[in-house]
Order: sequence, then structure tokens, then C-alpha cells
Amino acid sequence: MLELGHQTRRRRIGLTPMIDVVFLLLVFFMLAARFGVTDAIPVTLSSGAAQSYDGPPRLVTVLPNGLRVNGIDTTAPVKALTPLMGSDEDIIILRARDGASVQALLDAMGRLRAAGWSNLVVLE
Repeated sequence: MLELGHQTRRRRIGLTPMIDVVFLLLVFFMLAARFGVTDAIPVTLSSGAAQSYDGPPRLVTVLPNGLRVNGIDTTAPVKALTPLMGSDEDIIILRARDGASVQALLDAMGRLRAAGWSNLVVLE
């Protein structure tokens, strides 16, 4: 009789190297990806030296549910501050009260900067 020889078993493809490569790619793309674009807010820090303050009071208080300009509730701080501003370099004081979010303070700063007023002082 004709003998064909010993039949060999097929080798199984090893999944371990493929899983390693998949995890390495996953880690690479997670570290290389930008998940969100952050906006930078320009802030000028001072050493605490006092500046001279002249003119009418310009105090914007950020509350949990709105804004106040010089103690009066308002939804349009730019409109309320316009008659009080002598020039664009006048100081505006922002104060966040208890319960106010940082986002509300940043929104108020953005609205004032959009009006052209950049000399903002934030109090604790």
C-alpha cells in the first residue's frame, strides 16, 4: 500500500501579538488625541500694588442666578456700565458671590472684554 506520511496539524494563529498591537494602538491614539479645545483667557497678574482709582464705582457682582452692577440687578452689564466709563482703560471690579460658578464669572469677563474693556480686576 501506498503510505503518504504523517499528517501534520495546522498551527493556530496566535492572538496574543495581535491583541498587544491593538492595545498599543489604542494607547497611542488616546494619548495623541485632543479631546476638547480649551479657550485661553488672558489674565494679567499684579503683585498686589494698589492702583489709583478715580471716577464712579464700577462693581460687577456675579451671582448664582444673574449679575448686579453697583448693587442693581441687570441682564445687560455693558449697557449699565457704559455711562460710568470715561475711557476703555477704566478699571472694572468683578466679584463673585457664594454659589456663583466660575463659568458665570468667565462669561461676564467675556462680555466686558467684547465691549472693549480689558482692565478687569477680580476680587475674592
